[in-house]
Amino acid sequence: MSDAASAWDRMANRSPAVLFIDECLRGAGQVIFQNSPLTGLFFLLGIWWGAAVAGQIEVAVGATIATMIATATAIVLRSNQESLREGLFGFNGILVGAAVPTFLGNNWAMWLLLILGAAIVTVVFLAVSNVMKTWGLSAMTFPFVLTTWFLMLSAYQFQHLHITTLAAPAFAHQGTFPALKGSAMDYIEALFKGPAQVFLINNAVSGVLVVIGLLLNSWYAAVFALVGSAVAIITAIIFGADPHSVFNGLYGFSPVLTAVGLGCVFLTPSWRVTLYALLGIVFTVIVQAALDAGLSPLGIPTFTGPFNFATWLFLLPRVNLRPEPHTQIRGGIVGEHHEHPVTQNRPAL
Repeated sequence: MSDAASAWDRMANRSPAVLFIDECLRGAGQVIFQNSPLTGLFFLLGIWWGAAVAGQIEVAVGATIATMIATATAIVLRSNQESLREGLFGFNGILVGAAVPTFLGNNWAMWLLLILGAAIVTVVFLAVSNVMKTWGLSAMTFPFVLTTWFLMLSAYQFQHLHITTLAAPAFAHQGTFPALKGSAMDYIEALFKGPAQVFLINNAVSGVLVVIGLLLNSWYAAVFALVGSAVAIITAIIFGADPHSVFNGLYGFSPVLTAVGLGCVFLTPSWRVTLYALLGIVFTVIVQAALDAGLSPLGIPTFTGPFNFATWLFLLPRVNLRPEPHTQIRGGIVGEHHEHPVTQNRPAL
């Protein structure tokens, strides 16, 4: 640990305010399995950059506020102190906070729904964690997916919630897309838009910031994130996916998470694990297309659902790949990645 990181930890241990900021930053980092406040800061910078460039600053504000609300809800519920310290109650919140303003109009009802969703996703996280621990699995981002599906579907019935970018409900049909034409720069941008789209940001510079954030904590995670995005692009092109979706990273964000999860978080990196992760990445692209078709009549996005389903299915076989349940690679060192839904008292702040 660097001197700066040690000094920050000492400040967090002495100051309740700094401790809360630290937990929120780690929550942002935990979206891609990184227990690092510096990584979380880079992720937030990526969100703020992309949102500002797109003229959607409410997305960045929503993501920041929701992280704080989700973490604060866990504190009020006296959730597990160790899990709080590692930011495990913030990462689903930040995704809810980014998603709601992305798809709904900017008015008071949207902000109320966002605040409620940020608090509720912590409860859903505890519930899903208790269910998934039966099979020795992590809840991952499924609490965000499940909560936000409900939030988006509710918008169709509430007149004060204005749907903006949700696709109109329609039955799936055979895709007929224009020929794939793109420059080398288009493919490079698509490569980095995959990591950015994890946070619902369509910006290559934001993706670069995300990758830098990963690199600062784990070069394994940075490499696997880029591999996941690249393999997703190749797989989507081979099967003839919509070029617009390919170039905007919409086939890349779930594979990025699958790649990091299988490649260096839940399994110890090796050449066999890498091959296994590659197969998981390809399957995630297929699941992405399947869920796009399956959810089309409902008019809601898949979010990171493909990542959750594919990764769960690839972890359940317990194949002989030196599994390290709930572990995290930090700079090549395997460290505990706890996820304890059991509640216990938090010391008074």
